[in-house]
Amino acid sequence: MDCAGRAEAAAEQLQLYRRDPDGWRGCRSTGEVAVSWRPSAEFAGNLYKGEGVLPASPQKVWECIKPVAGGLRTKWDQNVKDFEVIEAISDTVSICRTTTPSACMRIISPREFVDVVMMKQYEDGTMLSAATNVEHPLCPPQPNFVRGFNYPCGCFCIPIPGEPDRTELLTFFQTDLGGYLPQTVVDSFFPSSISGFYSNLTKVVKALKA
Repeated sequence: MDCAGRAEAAAEQLQLYRRDPDGWRGCRSTGEVAVSWRPSAEFAGNLYKGEGVLPASPQKVWECIKPVAGGLRTKWDQNVKDFEVIEAISDTVSICRTTTPSACMRIISPREFVDVVMMKQYEDGTMLSAATNVEHPLCPPQPNFVRGFNYPCGCFCIPIPGEPDRTELLTFFQTDLGGYLPQTVVDSFFPSSISGFYSNLTKVVKALKA
């Protein structure tokens, strides 16, 4: 299994999602984010897109979301309980395990996800974190967690020309939560989860600036 190739393919897939305006349907809008969705081509669920502008430089936003061991995300993201690097394949590609707490008044029990994650920077300064599910011998399914699966997903931190203290954040979430969950629970969880992600991230980048 070529993990680096899988990660590169996920990054390319995210660029395709970014450029493709077709079929998106709005499902939630707050002062911080507009969330839309369309059916996933990867699994029998939905692909969600979040679009918002954060009041901080791309570097500050990236500092808060970059997928590294001991990073800030476990401190502010209510949907990330723990994040660990299982194997570093290169400076920019790693196999990671993420665990999530229970959600939706405990209807959704704790989950674990094993992904190959790639970090990438483009010529215009945009930074990307891309991930997709993978199996790894050092990370068999753990008791007390339901194994979920991420399909190509990630975050683009996009500089805004002439506005160094503002960042466009474009996110794609495409997750099979696993287990036996009513579709109505899944469909209500993701839009509220994404708006919470943007709200909490906005608070933490403002605190970093202070």
